[in-house]
Amino acid sequence: MHIVCSDMEGVFTPEIWINVAEKTGIEELRLTTRDISDYDVLMQRRLSILKENNIRLKEITEVIGRMELLPGAREYLDWLRERVPVIIVSDTYTQFAGPLMEKLGWPTLFCHTLTVDANDIITGYNLRQKDAKKKTVEAMRALKYSIISVGDSYNDISMLQTADAGILFNPPENVIEEFPQFPVTTDYDALKGEISKVLKG
Repeated sequence: MHIVCSDMEGVFTPEIWINVAEKTGIEELRLTTRDISDYDVLMQRRLSILKENNIRLKEITEVIGRMELLPGAREYLDWLRERVPVIIVSDTYTQFAGPLMEKLGWPTLFCHTLTVDANDIITGYNLRQKDAKKKTVEAMRALKYSIISVGDSYNDISMLQTADAGILFNPPENVIEEFPQFPVTTDYDALKGEISKVLKG
Protein backbone atom coordinates (compact mmCIF):
# COMPACT_ATOMS: atom_id res chain seq x y z
CA MET A 1 0.00 0.00 0.00
CA HIS A 2 1.38 3.37 -1.05
CA ILE A 3 0.89 6.86 0.36
CA VAL A 4 2.00 10.06 -1.36
CA CYS A 5 3.56 12.69 0.90
CA SER A 6 3.76 15.93 -1.06
CA ASP A 7 4.93 19.46 -0.50
CA MET A 8 2.33 22.22 -1.03
CA GLU A 9 4.00 25.41 -2.23
CA GLY A 10 5.61 24.94 -5.62
CA VAL A 11 3.69 21.71 -6.21
CA PHE A 12 0.03 22.71 -5.77
CA THR A 13 0.21 26.43 -5.04
CA PRO A 14 2.49 29.38 -5.77
CA GLU A 15 4.92 30.45 -3.06
CA ILE A 16 3.02 32.41 -0.43
CA TRP A 17 5.95 34.62 0.56
CA ILE A 18 6.67 35.62 -3.03
CA ASN A 19 3.08 36.83 -3.34
CA VAL A 20 3.45 38.75 -0.07
CA ALA A 21 6.67 40.31 -1.41
CA GLU A 22 4.88 41.45 -4.55
CA LYS A 23 2.03 42.96 -2.53
CA THR A 24 4.29 44.77 -0.02
CA GLY A 25 7.11 45.65 -2.40
CA ILE A 26 9.65 44.14 0.04
CA GLU A 27 12.03 42.29 -2.26
CA GLU A 28 13.74 40.27 0.49
CA LEU A 29 10.47 38.48 1.27
CA ARG A 30 10.86 36.74 -2.10
CA LEU A 31 13.50 34.45 -0.58
CA THR A 32 12.23 30.90 -0.03
CA THR A 33 13.61 27.47 0.80
CA ARG A 34 14.67 27.31 -2.85
CA ASP A 35 17.25 29.97 -1.95
CA ILE A 36 18.08 29.38 1.73
CA SER A 37 18.41 25.81 2.99
CA ASP A 38 18.30 26.70 6.72
CA TYR A 39 14.60 27.11 7.49
CA ASP A 40 15.13 28.81 10.86
CA VAL A 41 17.44 31.43 9.34
CA LEU A 42 14.84 32.10 6.65
CA MET A 43 11.89 32.36 9.06
CA GLN A 44 13.69 34.56 11.59
CA ARG A 45 14.54 36.98 8.78
CA ARG A 46 10.93 36.98 7.57
CA LEU A 47 9.62 37.69 11.07
CA SER A 48 12.08 40.57 11.49
CA ILE A 49 10.94 42.09 8.20
CA LEU A 50 7.28 41.80 9.18
CA LYS A 51 7.97 43.50 12.51
CA GLU A 52 10.12 46.25 10.98
CA ASN A 53 7.37 47.05 8.47
CA ASN A 54 4.41 46.58 10.85
CA ILE A 55 2.85 43.96 8.58
CA ARG A 56 -0.03 42.16 10.27
CA LEU A 57 -1.34 38.63 9.82
CA LYS A 58 -4.56 40.01 8.29
CA GLU A 59 -2.59 41.63 5.46
CA ILE A 60 -0.88 38.33 4.67
CA THR A 61 -4.09 36.29 4.77
CA GLU A 62 -5.73 38.82 2.44
CA VAL A 63 -2.93 38.15 -0.07
CA ILE A 64 -3.36 34.38 0.34
CA GLY A 65 -7.12 34.67 -0.14
CA ARG A 66 -6.53 36.16 -3.59
CA MET A 67 -4.02 33.49 -4.65
CA GLU A 68 -5.00 30.81 -7.16
CA LEU A 69 -3.70 27.26 -7.37
CA LEU A 70 -1.07 26.41 -9.95
CA PRO A 71 -2.84 25.66 -13.26
CA GLY A 72 -3.90 22.01 -13.28
CA ALA A 73 -3.13 21.45 -9.57
CA ARG A 74 -6.68 20.55 -8.52
CA GLU A 75 -7.11 18.16 -11.44
CA TYR A 76 -3.77 16.52 -10.65
CA LEU A 77 -4.72 16.11 -6.96
CA ASP A 78 -8.11 14.64 -7.89
CA TRP A 79 -6.34 12.17 -10.22
CA LEU A 80 -3.89 11.26 -7.47
CA ARG A 81 -6.52 10.76 -4.75
CA GLU A 82 -8.41 8.33 -6.96
CA ARG A 83 -5.34 6.10 -6.90
CA VAL A 84 -3.58 6.52 -3.56
CA PRO A 85 -3.98 8.29 -0.18
CA VAL A 86 -2.32 11.73 -0.16
CA ILE A 87 -0.89 13.78 2.71
CA ILE A 88 0.26 17.32 2.00
CA VAL A 89 3.26 17.90 4.25
CA SER A 90 4.18 21.56 4.29
CA ASP A 91 6.26 24.13 6.14
CA THR A 92 3.36 26.56 5.90
CA TYR A 93 1.08 27.43 8.84
CA THR A 94 -2.49 26.68 9.78
CA GLN A 95 -3.20 30.44 9.84
CA PHE A 96 -2.11 30.69 6.19
CA ALA A 97 -3.32 27.50 4.55
CA GLY A 98 -7.13 27.62 4.82
CA PRO A 99 -8.04 29.42 1.58
CA LEU A 100 -5.69 27.25 -0.47
CA MET A 101 -6.87 24.02 1.15
CA GLU A 102 -10.46 24.98 0.32
CA LYS A 103 -9.52 25.42 -3.35
CA LEU A 104 -7.86 21.98 -3.27
CA GLY A 105 -10.95 20.32 -1.78
CA TRP A 106 -9.68 20.08 1.80
CA PRO A 107 -6.95 17.42 1.51
CA THR A 108 -5.12 16.20 4.61
CA LEU A 109 -2.50 18.79 5.60
CA PHE A 110 0.33 18.45 8.11
CA CYS A 111 1.92 21.85 8.83
CA HIS A 112 2.98 24.25 11.59
CA THR A 113 1.43 27.12 13.57
CA LEU A 114 2.24 30.79 14.19
CA THR A 115 2.29 32.82 17.40
CA VAL A 116 0.34 36.04 16.89
CA ASP A 117 0.12 38.88 19.44
CA ALA A 118 -2.87 41.03 20.40
CA ASN A 119 -1.98 43.52 17.65
CA ASP A 120 -2.15 40.81 14.96
CA ILE A 121 1.64 40.83 14.53
CA ILE A 122 3.30 37.45 13.96
CA THR A 123 5.87 37.11 16.74
CA GLY A 124 7.02 33.54 16.30
CA TYR A 125 6.53 30.21 14.61
CA ASN A 126 6.00 26.81 16.18
CA LEU A 127 7.24 23.75 14.35
CA ARG A 128 5.01 20.72 14.74
CA GLN A 129 8.33 18.97 15.16
CA LYS A 130 11.84 19.45 13.82
CA ASP A 131 12.26 18.04 10.30
CA ALA A 132 8.54 17.28 10.23
CA LYS A 133 8.50 16.22 6.58
CA LYS A 134 11.10 13.52 7.15
CA LYS A 135 9.42 12.44 10.41
CA THR A 136 6.06 12.10 8.63
CA VAL A 137 7.59 9.73 6.07
CA GLU A 138 9.32 7.74 8.82
CA ALA A 139 6.04 7.41 10.72
CA MET A 140 4.12 6.24 7.65
CA ARG A 141 6.85 3.73 6.79
CA ALA A 142 6.69 2.42 10.37
CA LEU A 143 3.02 1.67 9.64
CA LYS A 144 4.21 -0.48 6.70
CA TYR A 145 3.25 1.95 3.93
CA SER A 146 5.47 2.53 0.91
CA ILE A 147 5.98 6.27 0.50
CA ILE A 148 6.23 8.35 -2.65
CA SER A 149 7.41 11.89 -1.82
CA VAL A 150 7.13 14.92 -4.09
CA GLY A 151 8.80 18.29 -3.52
CA ASP A 152 10.71 21.13 -5.12
CA SER A 153 13.01 22.74 -2.54
CA TYR A 154 15.83 22.19 -0.07
CA ASN A 155 13.36 21.65 2.78
CA ASP A 156 11.86 18.69 0.89
CA ILE A 157 15.09 16.79 0.37
CA SER A 158 15.12 14.82 3.65
CA MET A 159 11.52 13.77 2.92
CA LEU A 160 12.50 12.60 -0.56
CA GLN A 161 15.58 10.80 0.75
CA THR A 162 13.58 8.95 3.43
CA ALA A 163 10.77 7.88 1.09
CA ASP A 164 10.74 4.70 -0.98
CA ALA A 165 10.61 6.94 -4.05
CA GLY A 166 11.36 10.67 -4.22
CA ILE A 167 10.39 12.92 -7.14
CA LEU A 168 11.33 16.55 -7.77
CA PHE A 169 8.66 18.80 -9.31
CA ASN A 170 9.76 22.02 -11.00
CA PRO A 171 12.85 22.44 -8.81
CA PRO A 172 15.41 25.22 -9.32
CA GLU A 173 18.66 24.35 -11.09
CA ASN A 174 20.69 24.46 -7.87
CA VAL A 175 18.54 21.71 -6.32
CA ILE A 176 18.72 19.60 -9.50
CA GLU A 177 22.50 19.87 -9.54
CA GLU A 178 22.92 19.04 -5.85
CA PHE A 179 20.53 16.07 -5.83
CA PRO A 180 20.85 14.30 -9.18
CA GLN A 181 19.55 11.02 -7.73
CA PHE A 182 15.91 12.18 -7.96
CA PRO A 183 13.89 12.16 -11.18
CA VAL A 184 12.90 15.67 -12.25
CA THR A 185 9.43 16.52 -13.57
CA THR A 186 8.30 19.90 -14.87
CA ASP A 187 4.58 19.39 -15.46
CA TYR A 188 1.75 17.35 -13.98
CA ASP A 189 1.62 14.84 -16.84
CA ALA A 190 5.28 13.96 -16.26
CA LEU A 191 4.68 13.80 -12.50
CA LYS A 192 1.72 11.46 -13.03
CA GLY A 193 3.97 9.30 -15.20
CA GLU A 194 6.65 9.00 -12.52
CA ILE A 195 4.08 8.22 -9.82
CA SER A 196 2.35 5.66 -12.05
CA LYS A 197 5.69 3.89 -12.61
CA VAL A 198 6.15 3.53 -8.86
CA LEU A 199 2.58 2.39 -8.26
CA LYS A 200 2.87 -0.26 -10.96
CA GLY A 201 6.27 -1.15 -9.44
